[in-house]
Amino acid sequence: MPKIVDHEARRRHIAEALLRIISRDGLDAVSLREVAAEAEVSMGMVQHYFSTKDEMLMFALAHLNARIGERVARAAAAGSPRALVRAGLLELLPLDEERAFEARIGLAYLARSVVAEDLAALLRAALPYVVGFYAEQIRTAQALGQVYAGLDAGKEATILFTMAQGMVNPALIGHLTPEQVEAAVDYQLDRLFPSR
Repeated sequence: MPKIVDHEARRRHIAEALLRIISRDGLDAVSLREVAAEAEVSMGMVQHYFSTKDEMLMFALAHLNARIGERVARAAAAGSPRALVRAGLLELLPLDEERAFEARIGLAYLARSVVAEDLAALLRAALPYVVGFYAEQIRTAQALGQVYAGLDAGKEATILFTMAQGMVNPALIGHLTPEQVEAAVDYQLDRLFPSR
């Protein structure tokens, strides 16, 4: 009987190896050879699933985004619009080793996107979904009387996203502790959601 191969699982395994390299050594350290060594597979297997380094990088970024998205979806059980926004923000911040790992990778991709238009386009395309999620929760809270009805939900969502992104670097280098980051998020959310 022929062996059944889960090709998607192999692609994810290779992507996880690539992400470990980026987090540990930076994006410049990524090569097909290094990824194969990190994944403990042959170069031929890596080349079978990814014909170029860029293809592998794009797949790994999509895989990373899916991981974060799954955690946000699990956090969606948080309930109230404020709790959903809080959970969504905190999943993007380096508050523990897993999220610090992901934040280091995100920064490496962001730096590359400044000179790689295809990557910049991908990141630009994802942003409306994140900001839209926050805006949707703010609109829901407005309908429930938990947020002032006169606020522009889209602008408030953009402010929340940029505030969170602005805390990534200071948190990664230890300028802000996880407790300070959470306190800043809660402070801003308390201003936005004065009535829980």
